[in-house]
Amino acid sequence: MKDQLIRIDYQGKEIILIPTAHVSQESVNLVRETIKEENPDSICIELDDQRYKNLKNPEAWKNTNIIDIIKEKKVTLLIANLILSSYQKNIAKKLKTKPGQEMMEGIKASEEMGINLVLADRSIQTTFMRIWRKMGFFEKIKLFFSLMSIDDDEDVSEEDLQRLIERDNLELAIEDMGKDYPQIAATLLHERDKFLAYNIKNAPGKKVVAILGAAHTPGVEEEVFKDQDIEELNKIPPKSLIGKLLPWIIPALIVILIVLGFKQSMNTGLSQIKSWFIFNSVLAAVFTALCLPHPLSVLTAFVAAPFTSINPVLACGWFAGLVEASLKKPTVEDVNNIPDDIFNLKSWIHNKFLKALLVVILANLGSSIGTIIAGSKIIQSII
Repeated sequence: MKDQLIRIDYQGKEIILIPTAHVSQESVNLVRETIKEENPDSICIELDDQRYKNLKNPEAWKNTNIIDIIKEKKVTLLIANLILSSYQKNIAKKLKTKPGQEMMEGIKASEEMGINLVLADRSIQTTFMRIWRKMGFFEKIKLFFSLMSIDDDEDVSEEDLQRLIERDNLELAIEDMGKDYPQIAATLLHERDKFLAYNIKNAPGKKVVAILGAAHTPGVEEEVFKDQDIEELNKIPPKSLIGKLLPWIIPALIVILIVLGFKQSMNTGLSQIKSWFIFNSVLAAVFTALCLPHPLSVLTAFVAAPFTSINPVLACGWFAGLVEASLKKPTVEDVNNIPDDIFNLKSWIHNKFLKALLVVILANLGSSIGTIIAGSKIIQSII
């Protein structure tokens, strides 16, 4: 196992990279033995502050308030995070270990031996936001279904275990998606290689041990000898000009067309308004009803859709999701079952936590389709 270690001499500093699989007991043993033998000045781990706190207190996330998530407009980020972490937890379960134990071993060693601990990774929220902002609407939809299609029921063999050690399975799965989504591979792996390398080579002391997912070690080894713009890597890209203007342009055009309709005739204007309300309300309600939520959630989507569709700062799904989460409050059991339920859309209907998220998605999707159909009807009435 020791032949897996990567030793780097950087400006008189000895850097030792430990390639690991985040769900492998062998990786845990390798971390323990390496730190004990090397007795470094600093231990770098592939975690940011948020994931460090979650790993130290794994029960804390069970207190996640779904209502706060919806209000803070973090539904999409939460779903992506849940899918990826649940995939990792399920693999770890099959290997009879726990995800992140090799990182915990590094944390434990730093505390017991009085070694400086460096959280070397970039914020997971920054990483997700950088990915999200670089993707188009249809790419996001395609990505969501790609993530949902991950097969978590596949058995893990001894050969698979070795593959886990050679390359981190979770990140390998995402990198494979990078063939269709190159910005994912660039942001999730290559950018983080730069970020990790910067923090590792600047860690205090003459000897540094870095615990990394195996997918990162080749990139980090190369990046150590390069310069990195850490401020640029930490920036969240702004929305594109079209992305900023489109949510305002569409409602403005709809209003202008309805005004023009009334100028043609009262009947035309009233017909346009009728189309707007019917298609928005009905489709938002129908899509919301697909996941069998509380009837008031469906009614909320029906009432809210026509108004939120012409207001760029509001979304129909937020209101419907808030009603669902308030009337059918998720339990600790629902949260505990997320790793098992998240890869089965049928299970989303029975898990109150996931159902509230699904209500948000479906209500917004129905309202968006309703806006497109109603808009085309309004244009036709003018022509």
